[in-house]
Amino acid sequence: MAKFIKLDEPREGVALVTMINPAINNHGSWVTIEELAATMKLARERGARVAVLASGVPGHWFEHAWLTDLADAMEGKPTTAQGIAWFNALSEIGKMPVVTIAAVSGDCSGGGAELGWTCDMRIAEEQALFGQPEVQIALTTGIGGTSRLARLIGRTAAAEMVMLGRPMTARRIYELGGVNEVVPAGKSVETALEWASTLAERPAKALAALKQILIDNDDLNLSDAMANEQKLFQSVAQTPEAIATMRCIQARFDRGESIRSVYGGPRRD
Repeated sequence: MAKFIKLDEPREGVALVTMINPAINNHGSWVTIEELAATMKLARERGARVAVLASGVPGHWFEHAWLTDLADAMEGKPTTAQGIAWFNALSEIGKMPVVTIAAVSGDCSGGGAELGWTCDMRIAEEQALFGQPEVQIALTTGIGGTSRLARLIGRTAAAEMVMLGRPMTARRIYELGGVNEVVPAGKSVETALEWASTLAERPAKALAALKQILIDNDDLNLSDAMANEQKLFQSVAQTPEAIATMRCIQARFDRGESIRSVYGGPRRD
């Protein structure tokens, strides 16, 4: 039974995964991250198509690795769980077909921020800070805090964050392209669940294939990425669901509906 991770299912196809470890302010002890990976796997196996990652500790989202576990691991001493838990969590968040949204309600740092960068989308509250302080701990980032972050916000901004080791505000990360939306304090989970509800209504095969295209794009050159995108497009476009939906939408256009009425307008910032 999980001690630090809570799983809720607010609606069909949506999982709310909440880390609650106030004793160490949601720092990533190995056992906590092991429970996170196991809970994400359970949510996927129970049919979740979208997962929102949240915190139940005020002021903190997911913070950096619990340094007692990290130092013990480096010295070959017993830890609260196996270090492979971090990679299992990254895999469940980033590689599985479930779309993941980080609902960042407080500060996040180090390995916790790296779990957030792995999510497909990020909703951050205006008071939240994002940091990669590893250099101040005489370390480097280890699971994407430089390489993945640079792809999200650019090399120059990533260099500033990781080399100075100072946090950035949610608003600045948003302006750099690393956050999808900044919301008032207390609104990240509510907003993320609204997005999750919309995503859960999208055709499942198309949504999973689009996540796969985004994942593959990170590792391929443009020509190979385009070929891969076309391959996945063909695999989805030939399904009965896709064909039926295409015909249904075209019928709406044929009846005189506009693009905006069929697909909707942009969100209001």
